[in-house]
Amino acid sequence: MQLVDNDKFLQKLSELFESSKDKGSIWLTHKRLTRDGEDSAMKHEEGREDVREYPCLVRLSDGGKVKISTRVTSGDLRKFHSAYGSLLKASMTTLRKRDKKREKQRAEEAAHRKKKLSEPIVVEGKKRGNGRRKRQRMMKAAVKQQAAVQKLQEREEAKAKAL
Repeated sequence: MQLVDNDKFLQKLSELFESSKDKGSIWLTHKRLTRDGEDSAMKHEEGREDVREYPCLVRLSDGGKVKISTRVTSGDLRKFHSAYGSLLKASMTTLRKRDKKREKQRAEEAAHRKKKLSEPIVVEGKKRGNGRRKRQRMMKAAVKQQAAVQKLQEREEAKAKAL
């Protein structure tokens, strides 16, 4: 991994965004820089302010050849983040839009289920003889529908109370 200064890092990042415009992935990681256990614990004494500054390590990788990192001190953090943020915003135009087909399908299924619950099941058929089994199935479906409607009402009431 190659350690470079902040400006060089941002330049390499923009080049990598341009090269992976059509296809590819980029991994960015941010973490606090630690030195071999020296400052691994962030505890400080009671009543004393912690005056140590912890730099941030930002790593960039494309999963292959390019692996670079930069160290950002707390004094340069605002400047770095403003440049970094504007670069990210400018490069987000290459992202693919979300496929909303599945979301639409789920919404349609939910609407269909809700409509089915609102339509009452009419129990018809003979109590004895031909049509008896059909009537029993309809009665069972009507009881099941009533239970589902009751459960839906309870959920909506719980949701209303939560708000």
